[in-house]
Amino acid sequence: MGSPCRFMHHLAQGISFQLQHTQEPLTTIARRKTATAIVGGVPVGSAHPIVVQSMTNTDTADTSGTALQVAELARAGSRLVRVTVNNDDAARAVPEIASRLADMGVSVPVIGDFHYNGHLLLAKYPATAQTLAKYRINPGNVGGKRRDENFRTIIRIALDNDKPVRIGVNWGSLDQDLLTTLMDENARSAEPREAKAVYIEAMIQSALRSAFIAEEMGMAHDRIIISAKVSGVQDLLEVYRQLAVRCDYPLHLGLTEAGLGSKGIVASTAALSILLSEGIGDTIRVSLTPRPGGDRTEEVNVAQQILQSLELQSFNPQVTACPGCGRTTSTFFQHMAEDIQTYLREQMPSWRERYPGVIEMKVAVMGCVVNGPGESKHANIGISLPGTSEDPRAPVYVDGKLLVTLKGETIVPEFLRILEEYVDKTYGAGTAATLA
Repeated sequence: MGSPCRFMHHLAQGISFQLQHTQEPLTTIARRKTATAIVGGVPVGSAHPIVVQSMTNTDTADTSGTALQVAELARAGSRLVRVTVNNDDAARAVPEIASRLADMGVSVPVIGDFHYNGHLLLAKYPATAQTLAKYRINPGNVGGKRRDENFRTIIRIALDNDKPVRIGVNWGSLDQDLLTTLMDENARSAEPREAKAVYIEAMIQSALRSAFIAEEMGMAHDRIIISAKVSGVQDLLEVYRQLAVRCDYPLHLGLTEAGLGSKGIVASTAALSILLSEGIGDTIRVSLTPRPGGDRTEEVNVAQQILQSLELQSFNPQVTACPGCGRTTSTFFQHMAEDIQTYLREQMPSWRERYPGVIEMKVAVMGCVVNGPGESKHANIGISLPGTSEDPRAPVYVDGKLLVTLKGETIVPEFLRILEEYVDKTYGAGTAATLA
């Protein structure tokens, strides 16, 4: 993107991303090559692990509530956290939020999300401009008719404060002037494209044109991250596949307005998993609508699980548990699987410090003889519980070998004791021994 000619060449390409089929396992996925943008000390780009990020849903002016939620998201594993900066009260609050986080020992980079009046707020509150680790700019709504001028104002402030930016185009707030121009050109074309294709092209052009303006003003190529979010899975695939071959900026992936509960989780997982498997994406956010009073950290957990399921990164030990069927009419194995998952989650903050490598551990909790012993043998440590009409015996396997068979009312605490011993002996400092 170093010259106007090159910029126009990329815009004119209009080609779809070509899939590279491979027989190699997912762990050898070739990431699309990008520049590396440093956001508050966190590197974002293909040479580094994919970054999980999230966004608060508190009123940013509530400094205490916002700082607490930022801390919760960071502790859940969000390496970047974005806050809304939409008015004077929110802008004034940012330095105090940073101070509260520092007092809590939380050093996660905080990003400012700006729409409509970001150019005014950043100019009016220089301490906020300095405190934020990155500015998110939507080129479709930076101030109406003076859109380009206002965009340039934010870029100048970013340059003055040495901050990177994310140019975040959104399907629902697209630059209407650009869209109208492209629609008119399409209507005059001998072979008009569908309206959706023109929308996607407008999104791509809006992002790349804004990035070119920023670079023309002096913004370094490696200080820019791009996103182009839509709410449909197939549309998201198309827009990011095209972006992937038309620039080498790091890409922020996310399905906007993904939805509530299982709908949001499934839709986000479907879209992000496909793109990540194709090597596209350098930072991700799962935009879930929380239930009233719901836990905001759920979106961090889902993002981590997507990456871990694709074997791109490890965050926590994985528990394999069977879904249950007529052979497992008892719910004991379900309660045990939940107890073990909860136990692992509670132990991980201290285990990460004491036991390097424990995040790779696989635990199996199975409910009958059909797959139980076999699945347990494939895990690092597993237990096969008795199904309906089976003998009340629970064999425990460690690294593929039968260790002991548990019986009676103490199966759960006994298994957790064996699990704790396994972790200590296998991942403890200076030992590679396994439980014998």
